[in-house]
Amino acid sequence: MTDEEVAPETTDDAVTGDPTEGAVTGDHTEGAVTGDPTDDTQAATASAPAAASTQGQAGVASASEQPAASPRAARKVREGVVVSNGMDKTAVVAVIERVRHPKYNKFVLQTKKLYAHDEANDVNVGDRVRVMEMRPLSKTKRWRVTDVLERAK
Repeated sequence: MTDEEVAPETTDDAVTGDPTEGAVTGDHTEGAVTGDPTDDTQAATASAPAAASTQGQAGVASASEQPAASPRAARKVREGVVVSNGMDKTAVVAVIERVRHPKYNKFVLQTKKLYAHDEANDVNVGDRVRVMEMRPLSKTKRWRVTDVLERAK
């Protein structure tokens, strides 16, 4: 068979309007038989990927905008006492935490030394300060002094 023989047969079916031969009738797509519920679901699923792709494109556009608009996580804030300020624009702050011992269930004092950035170099040893977490400035410095709560006497 050649293309010329096939083309007249398909046009004859479309002209006669016989629904069993694959013509378009009403809401059904090509090849759908009227009254067959399985063909309706196939037609619905055929249009669903097209709708999903348009929604996906809109989702991609909003996803790129969302991180800029979303608020970042709250930064950790600690209070401690300055134990050293010998370095330039850096203070070592000792933060004391009460931690429950895993075996004995008694509260134990745990001291951590935090290296904090002090832009103005205005804190002294013994000052009580508030430090806030920030991006790393060096190998060990990840905090910055936000407030001086109490000056040393």
